Amino acid sequence: MLINELSKRTGITAHTIRFYEKSGLIKGKRDERIKSNNYFHYDDETVEKLELISDAKSIGFTLSEIGQLMEAWYNNKITIPEKVLLLEEKLRSIDEKIKHLKEMKKMIAEFKKSVEEENC
Repeated sequence: MLINELSKRTGITAHTIRFYEKSGLIKGKRDERIKSNNYFHYDDETVEKLELISDAKSIGFTLSEIGQLMEAWYNNKITIPEKVLLLEEKLRSIDEKIKHLKEMKKMIAEFKKSVEEENC
């Protein structure tokens, strides 16, 4: 499939797909039989990778972390226990972020209350 169809299937813009390609997260392939254009073609594995990228971004992975994860995951460079450990580390990181966000929320709520009572 071409980039427009890939974009429709994944809900990710063509611009973003090109960015991921330049970042090395995905790869398109040229059809060697076609000499009249330089279009890249994408397969179902690319759809799967883009879904993984979207999911990983939504839970807080950076693009660098995603790249490392995909490299190891798709090339079977890490074992299942190592994959579990990697995901556990990310869960701990997310828990820490949640803790900090709750602290910030509490501080802002206290400040808001102070402003409403005109003590500030």
